[in-house]
Amino acid sequence: MSTVDPRLSINQATIKYADLATALRVTADAGVQAIGLWREPVQEVGLEVAAQMLNDSGLRFTTHCRSGFFTMPEGAERRASIADNLVAIEEAAVLAAAGAEGSTAILVLVAGGLPAGSRDVIGARELVRDAIGELAPHAKAAGVTLAIEPLHPMYASDRCVVSTLGQALDIAADFEPEVVGATVDTFHIWWDPDVLASIERAGREGRIATYQVCDWKTPLPADVLLSRHYPGDGIIDFASLTAAVEATGYDRDIEVEIFNEQIWATDHLEVVRRTAAGFAASVSPHLRVTASA
Repeated sequence: MSTVDPRLSINQATIKYADLATALRVTADAGVQAIGLWREPVQEVGLEVAAQMLNDSGLRFTTHCRSGFFTMPEGAERRASIADNLVAIEEAAVLAAAGAEGSTAILVLVAGGLPAGSRDVIGARELVRDAIGELAPHAKAAGVTLAIEPLHPMYASDRCVVSTLGQALDIAADFEPEVVGATVDTFHIWWDPDVLASIERAGREGRIATYQVCDWKTPLPADVLLSRHYPGDGIIDFASLTAAVEATGYDRDIEVEIFNEQIWATDHLEVVRRTAAGFAASVSPHLRVTASA
């Protein structure tokens, strides 16, 4: 088995069907030192119990996934979304405090798609900016970084109107870097002709909240949400992207987040081990910092 990189974090989506206890156990059993959690498994056991389970695991906590989805116009639905995001901020703070030394209080935000009946993608991005403006003071008070995640443009209509790292940074620019940053996810940004310049900008502005990796290959499945692969199994140039992120001084954990039905159906421990091997082969060689800060 390949050596497990100390900076690897397993995003819980990679083993989606594992409950929280199983996810923590197999991650630790595989020799991985960190994990990013999803809200649903945490809420299944309750925040207090989840925090104790995380603490007992000895794992670092890297991100809380996911919140956001606030492109709807003002009204009851938008108010409910803002309220739920405030709960997510609290969850991220509690879990980061429960994790091992080096844990980070980062809440990943997915903006949401076009409002029903709308074609105004620019206006939808302004709704995102306004929502983050409401959330930012609460995040600052809790010590949580809101990490805007740009998604590939194929998701713009139904999932995320923020399609490039540059767009995420433009929204984040209104706020302090420690309060609002960006998620750099290779699956979503590898295609962008401006990606290297945008990563450099993100580093210069102090806004790389988290770096996530997984791979892309075609043909895409019918459900394009489930088209992610182990690092090294597709066409993404992890060398250039990782080197660009490292050049900014980013030295924290790096998550692998995979949505793939075939991988989800595989034994959880085997998935974590296979992820660690792919990471060691395709990402680790391009890291300048070999241990988590």
